[in-house]
Amino acid sequence: MKSFFQNIKGDKAIWAVVALLALFSFLPVYSASSNLVYVVGSGTTFGHLMKHAMLLVLGFGIIYGVHKIPTHFFKGLSLIALPIVLVLLGFTLAQGTTIDGANASRWISIPFVGGFQPSNLAAVVLMIYVARYLSKVRDKKVTFKESIVPLWMPVFFVVVLILPANFSTAAILFSMVLLLCFLGGYPIKYLLAIVGTGVLCLTLFVLTAKAAPGLFPNRVDTWMSRIESFSNPEDSEANYQIEKAKIAIATGGIVGKGAGKSIQKNFLPQSSSDFIYAIIVEEYGLIGGVALMLFYLFLLFRITVVANSNATIFGKLLVLGVGLPIIFQALINMAVAVELFPVTGQNLPLVSRGGTSSWMTCLAIGIILGASNKEQAVETRSTSIDETNPLEILSGQL
Repeated sequence: MKSFFQNIKGDKAIWAVVALLALFSFLPVYSASSNLVYVVGSGTTFGHLMKHAMLLVLGFGIIYGVHKIPTHFFKGLSLIALPIVLVLLGFTLAQGTTIDGANASRWISIPFVGGFQPSNLAAVVLMIYVARYLSKVRDKKVTFKESIVPLWMPVFFVVVLILPANFSTAAILFSMVLLLCFLGGYPIKYLLAIVGTGVLCLTLFVLTAKAAPGLFPNRVDTWMSRIESFSNPEDSEANYQIEKAKIAIATGGIVGKGAGKSIQKNFLPQSSSDFIYAIIVEEYGLIGGVALMLFYLFLLFRITVVANSNATIFGKLLVLGVGLPIIFQALINMAVAVELFPVTGQNLPLVSRGGTSSWMTCLAIGIILGASNKEQAVETRSTSIDETNPLEILSGQL
């Protein structure tokens, strides 16, 4: 055990925050899993807890393995992985899986693993790829025409393949790419052109889906229904999930009802995943909800520290590219629970019950920890070229 801890490298504060979030997740997941058992009729609460534990154990195995990989290796790995994820996304979308009349082409089945969501892997790979490109052209004058094929075509294909089945993930990924490009010094006028193109493409997709509803069953209707229920809170039927989440938060008070004593977990759909934050506030009160938010904000602080202290432009962009989406996803999950944002279906990283999402979060954290490893930083610095003035990126863009 002593030798194991000696082999753990990287930012100790990030290790601590991630471990605490994972350990804390056992309590709300175990409590909220009763909804799956007594309402949905799936398994046992202990069985769901053990599955969650195994997923986290495998996740920490991913963190440990990935944080040993030198940061500069991910440049080449992104080039290899990008075509693979494009094939996986295309295959997943082509399955045309339908659940209760709605398109659910998000998962592929893998033996001994179960459902795997390629969009989560694609998001991490794409952010690494974009960081690689931006670091490559950092000291060069970039024209929009020159960047279309190497930068925006891969982004376009990944987002388009995710969009029909998972609008929220596609929108978040597109936003994170834009943010990373801004931080990487990509011209703002070109980014505005990309935003306009994105809005145009989304409009065309919606019109196509409306004209030929058989192509993407009920997806556009689902998006519009969620937006309408968000803008029209009087529609209690369409706003059922939010109403139950608000009741859970309101009855939690300052200190909460206590661990495992949530009432709304029996009525709130997805109480152990998408709406687990509402259950946490109900059981641990405002104090618990704010404390959890502060943990994520502290993780954001450490991510920026690691990015700022990295010796290379690629290392800085890599850390920001894979780290910021974790915090952004957490804040969106919390915002949905308190009705500051429409329902998106995004999990609470490291806390919600889930497989692929947890593993990809662990993959991103492993990359961040590897970038914070001082021993690897020395090796990366000795192998990097054309990357000088390490503080330039953040001081010039933040």
